[in-house]
Order: sequence, then C-alpha cells, then structure tokens
Amino acid sequence: MQHLITAVHPEVEELQGTQFTRYATRAIIIRDDKILMLYTARYDDYSLPGGGIDEGEDPVDALIREVEEETGARNVRDVEPYGIYEEYRPWYKPDYDIMHMVSYCYRCTIDAKLGQTRYEDYEAKNGMEPVWISIHDAIAHNEHVLAHSEKKGMSVERETYLLKRLLDEREDVLS
Repeated sequence: MQHLITAVHPEVEELQGTQFTRYATRAIIIRDDKILMLYTARYDDYSLPGGGIDEGEDPVDALIREVEEETGARNVRDVEPYGIYEEYRPWYKPDYDIMHMVSYCYRCTIDAKLGQTRYEDYEAKNGMEPVWISIHDAIAHNEHVLAHSEKKGMSVERETYLLKRLLDEREDVLS
C-alpha cells in the first residue's frame, strides 16, 4: 500500500523516548457527491469511519468490522487500498512518551441504507454519529475546529489532510 505521509505532532520534538505502535483502519466511502463521516460532538469534528486493528486481525477484516460497528453499514465490499497515513503523537499516560499511529486507509462501497450502530461506551459518550456530508463542508468545519477549538481531538489534522487529498484527486466527483 502506498505511503501517503508521515506526520509528527508539534508537541513531539524528537522521536526519542518510549513509544508504542497502534495500527488502525480508515474507510473512504463516497456516494454521489457525499462522503460518509463520523461526527463526534465532544470534539465537534468529522472523521472517517474506522478504528483499531486487533492483534492478529487482518486489516481488511478490521475495516469491515469497524465500519459496520460505527456506521451501521451493511455489505461492505469493493475494498481497495488507498494509502497509509503514519503519525507520531504525544502520549499522556506514564507508560510511554509517544504513540506511533499507522492508519491503513481503504476505499470501499456499502449498501445505501445504514443499519444500527454498535458503539463502544466511549464512542457513545463522545456523541459519535454517522453522517453523509459534502467533503467541502467537512473540510471547512474541521479547519474551523483546527483554528478555533481548544477541545479538538488529535485526529482532526489527519482527517482534514485525508479529506483535502481526496478532494484534490477527485474534484470532478466531489465538487
């Protein structure tokens, strides 16, 4: 799979100290001129559906599981690699200094009708919900969060980068 970028959070001055790696998946699901995103009320941002890959789990199986859980999607299919977004973030717990996040991003298709979501407790408490939104609106919203919000999550930079890259590549489809 193509490596898209390695991003280093501004609070990570050096890639030294103790670190752990977390592997995750992200789904790019486009229908007509909308993209399926997760709106999270706690952070007031939009993110791509996806999440952690369990130990020993195939990344595509993890993608399908996460998309079904977070969006209620049915019949996840036509899964194709898009690229890897790699990042280094500060870790705020005493066991490590840095988290190395590797996100495997895939394009895929789902059935038109979404079913019931199956959120983990923290996702439900954060006010997560699936929404079909214009990519332009999602970018503008996330950019506003980046510029003005003190409660923003650390993933908003990744999500905004990926949305802008998608828009640059598919302007004719997403305009």
